[in-house]
Amino acid sequence: MKSETLGMLLGLAAVTLFSLTLPATRMALESFHPLFIGTGRGLLAGILAIIYLHLSKSRRPSRQEFRYLLLVVMGVGLGFPIFTALAMGHVDASHGGVMLGIMPLTTAAVGALLFKERPSIGFWVMALIGSALVIVFSLVRGNGALHWADVALLIAVLTGSTSYAVGGYLSKSLGGLQVISWALVIALPLYIWPAIWFAPAFTTVSGKAWTGFLYAALVSQFLGFLPWFRGLALGGIARVGQTQLIQPFITILFSALLLGESVDIMTLGFALAVFGVVATGRAFNIKR
Repeated sequence: MKSETLGMLLGLAAVTLFSLTLPATRMALESFHPLFIGTGRGLLAGILAIIYLHLSKSRRPSRQEFRYLLLVVMGVGLGFPIFTALAMGHVDASHGGVMLGIMPLTTAAVGALLFKERPSIGFWVMALIGSALVIVFSLVRGNGALHWADVALLIAVLTGSTSYAVGGYLSKSLGGLQVISWALVIALPLYIWPAIWFAPAFTTVSGKAWTGFLYAALVSQFLGFLPWFRGLALGGIARVGQTQLIQPFITILFSALLLGESVDIMTLGFALAVFGVVATGRAFNIKR
């Protein structure tokens, strides 16, 4: 199997896992404060990361790798989990999922700026069309208005995209699980105080909230990055990043199944259009 094809398959697997993040966060909000979700999931995942790094006898990052890891910490360690948790207290998971649909464009842009990937003009056109589709979808569902939670989601998009691109680059030398593990270990001291301060009385936490929180911590914050960073390294940041275009619609599906949020014909129509854009985007050349 070609490396780009394998990279796309790994990317699709990771996107499917990440698509449950917002519904899981909404479930966790039933009993947990948003800041506990954002930092507590990192704290739990960080403990697992320490165990993994010890058992696997992973080497320490070089000085240059450490600098790049700080960018990973900024996004998937802090910005993305905290700001998505804050936003999910005010908008539906399906709304949030669509807002995150612009991440393929921002991830590709970071890859182009930092790591000399050179997507063709046709690729950028497809990325812009796909991103425009999900933005229009978001505005239509919001009756033409943007909530302040959309600003939080935009911050999550920008920080998360940077982390995705940098993490994909680092996984070539460190490996996908090592990248997220070292990022979590570096961020661990930042999680402890807010996780303790905003912790609830755990005896009152519902089973539904525990399920959502544990998924966000174990899968969204840790295990999902194994196929994701590996896929980015094999297939290229810009090309594999395009798989995120379908994430909003998988999120909407899970939101309907788990949270009872509505799915209409318009949503399905936009989903089909985005699938078409992703398929077309794969046909254009990307120089690496």
